[in-house]
Amino acid sequence: MTIRFLNDSVRGTRQTSAPQSMPPKKQARPPFEFEGHSIPAGSRTLVNLPVGVFIDHSQVNLTVSVVHGKQPGPTILVTGCVHGDEINGTEIIRRLLKSPSLKRLKGTLLAVPILNAPAFMNRSRYLPDRRDLNRLFPGSATGSLGSRLARVVSDQLVPRCDFIVDLHTGAVNRPNLPQIRVTTEDEKALELARIFHAPVIVRAPLRDNSFRSTAFEQGKPVVLYESGEALRLDAVSIRHGLEGILSIMRHMEMLPPKKSSVRKKKITPLVCQKSYWERAPIGGLFTPLLALGKTVEKDEVIGFVADPYGGIETSVTASRQGVLIGRTNEGMADEGDGLFHIAIFSDLDQARDQMARSNLALPEMPEDEDDHPVPYDPFMDEIDPDRE
Repeated sequence: MTIRFLNDSVRGTRQTSAPQSMPPKKQARPPFEFEGHSIPAGSRTLVNLPVGVFIDHSQVNLTVSVVHGKQPGPTILVTGCVHGDEINGTEIIRRLLKSPSLKRLKGTLLAVPILNAPAFMNRSRYLPDRRDLNRLFPGSATGSLGSRLARVVSDQLVPRCDFIVDLHTGAVNRPNLPQIRVTTEDEKALELARIFHAPVIVRAPLRDNSFRSTAFEQGKPVVLYESGEALRLDAVSIRHGLEGILSIMRHMEMLPPKKSSVRKKKITPLVCQKSYWERAPIGGLFTPLLALGKTVEKDEVIGFVADPYGGIETSVTASRQGVLIGRTNEGMADEGDGLFHIAIFSDLDQARDQMARSNLALPEMPEDEDDHPVPYDPFMDEIDPDRE
């Protein structure tokens, strides 16, 4: 008869514990492979993407700062200076790249402080051939210098990201209230725009051959931030822009939640479906009577244009009610010049209350990060939202 033993204790031998299996060694995140460069997890580098050659035979590059986090996550593309004189975006990205929060980044940041280097070097909105880069997308590899630049962005940057924040300002002497433009049909972009917490969101149709239209065609949500004016740095635009980008990155779990002993109430943005320009009814000397961020009633007098020879003064009145989001600061106007940019909004009481609260919600910034030399200069008059 054969006896079968069930365990070692029946045999009378010493029982030993089964060897414990070691947890699998955590694999390092793979490097970010980008146009021939391999960026290890937890590091950053500058990558120069060749575009063409200048008239003096120097190389034209698109320089991208790649920050590859130690842990996996989405890829965000942040761009500034599509127009070469819109430098607030460049400063916002400079500060973003200096942020201590990036040490805990999950995912990858592609940051382009100066997308349009040829225009930036000339302190101009336009390329050297006087063309607007934001009307040349998706570009051509055999076209003009600007068209080739647009093609590099369309082919080498947009496909590598999950969403985009594109930073703009108004033109020279045309400041904009901090605001977001999102594509009308893009609900994902609208969600991100709300997280950005700018005072106003305008749902705007796509412009043919724009950066935003190319990204939309590739299925990439775009949050287009507008604030301030060309060739000027201002603290309001920069703080709103930087905090907006960080808010989106926290929302996407690319950064840890913000730790603060005092949490300021977030801005609830006004969402407007349309906007329009109020134009000069006649030429002359222009005087505005309304500050950015103020609500406008239909038929309200918001400025006037005066005859330089002491004749008539012609009132500028609002044809629709809403919120003033842009304005010219020039003291002269030809007939038909755009004077006031108004976002149409039907409930003025709600708009007035939300804009007042937005004015008191300038994002805070630690002293060690706030190295901007420009003093705080509010777009709007201080308004107490609790006053009667």
